[in-house]
Parts: sequence; C-alpha cells; structure tokens
Amino acid sequence: MNVIGASSRAWRLSAALAVASLPLACGPASDSRNPTGTVVETETIGDTTVVRTVSGSVWGEDVALVPETSIGEVEGPEEYLFGSVRAIAVDDDYSVYVLDGQARHVRVFDSAGTYVETLGRGGEGPGEFQVPIGIAVSNGRVLVRDPANGRVQVFALGTGETEEWSYRPSPYYVNVPLYQDDRGRIYVDNTDEEQRFIVMGPDGTHIDTILPPEVPAGFDEGEYVVSYEDERVSVARAVPFSPGWYWEVHSTGHFLSALSTAYRIDLEQDSGVLRIERVYEPVGVSDEEWDHHRQSIVAGMRRFDSGWSWNGPGIPDHKPPFRGLNAGADGRIWVTLRTEGRQVPNEEHDPADPESAPFTWVEPIRYDVFESDGTYLGAVVPPEGFSPSPPPVFGRSYVWAVERDDLGVESVRRYRLSLPASM
Repeated sequence: MNVIGASSRAWRLSAALAVASLPLACGPASDSRNPTGTVVETETIGDTTVVRTVSGSVWGEDVALVPETSIGEVEGPEEYLFGSVRAIAVDDDYSVYVLDGQARHVRVFDSAGTYVETLGRGGEGPGEFQVPIGIAVSNGRVLVRDPANGRVQVFALGTGETEEWSYRPSPYYVNVPLYQDDRGRIYVDNTDEEQRFIVMGPDGTHIDTILPPEVPAGFDEGEYVVSYEDERVSVARAVPFSPGWYWEVHSTGHFLSALSTAYRIDLEQDSGVLRIERVYEPVGVSDEEWDHHRQSIVAGMRRFDSGWSWNGPGIPDHKPPFRGLNAGADGRIWVTLRTEGRQVPNEEHDPADPESAPFTWVEPIRYDVFESDGTYLGAVVPPEGFSPSPPPVFGRSYVWAVERDDLGVESVRRYRLSLPASM
C-alpha cells in the first residue's frame, strides 16, 4: 500500500520556487483604519491586489476553541471505536462523517454525536474500498476517493444506493483531501509522474484536468536537506525550520498558495490574484531547541557514518512565519503559524538509542484567520489534544478535528469559536 503524505510532496522536490521578496512599488498604496484599530494597506501590482495588515485584528484578541461534542471512546460499542481516522466531513446539519482508514469504511453520526450508519467496507466491488483517501458530502451523498480502485465511491444517504465515478487508476496514493468548491465540483487527485487533479461536476462528469500551482522558480526544497550516501544506502533529512511551499483548493475553485519565506499568501481569482500579507514578529529558535534538532540529526546520520559532519544549510535562527494553509468551507483562510517551541518529556525515550532524547520540542498550534477578501480576523488557539492531522473541517462558528488522548486513542471533537462578546 503506497500512500504518500501530502505535506512532504516528496516526489516534487525537484520543482523550483522563488519570490521571497517581491517589491511592492508598482501601484498606489492606501492605509485604512477600522473601528477596532486595525491598520491595513492596499496596493495594486499589475493584476495582483495586495491587502497588507500592518497591525490589529477584527476580533481584537485571541479566540479560543471550546470543546463541545465528542465522538469516540476508549472502550464501548464498536461503532464508537476508531482505528485510524483518515478524513472527516460535515454537512449543513452538522452531521459528521468519519473515514476510518483502518476499518475501510465511513461512519455517520448526527450533530449530537449519535451513531447513524456505516457506509462501505473493504474490497473491490460496488460500495467497497481498497485505499480510501478523502471524503466530501454533497446533495445528500457521501463521496469517497479510492485511488486503488480508480474511482470516487458515491453513497446516497438513507437509501443504500451506490454509484461509482471512475477515473484512471494511479500507483501513487497521495494523501490529499477530496476538495469540493461552492458549486459542488470536486477535485480528485490523480497523481502519476506529476501531480494533477480531475475536476468532476456534481454528477460525476469529467469537466477538466488541472495542475496545482507551480513552485516559483529559484527555490528548491531539495536544497534544504543534509544527506549521507554510499553504494548501499542514501539518507536525507530536512533541515529544521526551512521554508516550505503550501497550497490548497479554495471554496471558490481557485488555488490558494504560499511560500513561507515571507508572510505572503496568494489566492487566485477570476480577474487576477489577491495577495494577503501581514506584518509579524519572527519567532526565534532558542539555543536549546536549536541544539536538540541538530544533535538528533547528527546522531541519526552517524548510524551510517561515524565520521559524518553537517553538509547542508544551517538551522535558521528564526522560524518561517507559518507551516501550513487550510481553506475553510466558508471561504475563510486558516494559516498554521510557527510558534515558540517548548520542551516536553519524550515518553518513548530509549536510553540505548542515540537518536532518542529524554526531551523533545513541540510548537503549540495557533492559527491566523482571514476572510477571503484578505481581512485579518485574528488568531485562534486550540486546546491541548487538538490535532491538525487529518485536516480539520473549518466552519464559521465551529471547527471539527481529531483529538488524541495520552494513549493515542482518537476521537472526533466539535469545537466552538469563543468570539469576543462584542462580535
């Protein structure tokens, strides 16, 4: 089973990327200040409209995610036990659809978290999955991408009827979502020698085949590695806190993309590009965190060569502004920020393993949230246990995400955005 993580995009490492500092001097700029004290600059550069938040936010303060309904148990009825949650989806009535990759089926729960039904099972026949990856809900139907069977499996809720929307199978099972836009079109990953998406209409008709945004020229993710190679083995490790290239399909059907060398996010539009920027204070890498990452990589490489020395770019002193993008169902843009690391005990520490340290470093999860017109709403801070993987479902008032306890047991939790009283 060859499932490739979307965040690594390892097969695309030879693509290039550039643009770290585009000049912002091609059109008039204007400042605006709203009643909350937010200072925003706007500027036009060719067909690109820049919206730059200089200070402040609409919400005015950090927003917490308050846990509410939880689905999943450590012990109990089988329908509430999850093996490996691969994707979740939510409909307009807040019913929740959980794709369990281990069980190879979808379980349906109502808005209160009560079990309703199970859809699909392992196999190759109608209504069956081999490698289910990605789920969407549309017009009373559940859509599941199954690249191993070369189809989108369709279930009509409450009727037991199934349908298959076929496409050419691919040997690459890239773990990206089954994107859906606000017109009901879905974007089916069909990676082969290059990544591409088949665009299907609400009835499964093939509308188009498109490529994701090209990594801008001049930047190569493959340059941000250290490596060891001999005639028997080749090993590479990414340099911690290196910049990355991120993209998502937005609810408008356009691509959202960003290179994390700067706080700059591009949203394609019919008439050009909306560029979202924000003035921010870079997060530094502490000496202890820097040493931890370097020593871990050196110890790992010296398993292959006791004399190995660092042979790539150094670990930066400051972190990139962000480490991920998500497009909400309502068009909002959620930016996963880089944050100040904190040291925590390594519960899996093995004193006999030179790569295993007694402590590890984690970065608390924090999001910046923007409207699709570039308005900076503010920051959202999830509680402990909240997981950004698989991708949460971001709504206007709620967020649904996987939560893991100390034993690694998974549940699906609904969180409410606790907005300031004045909102």
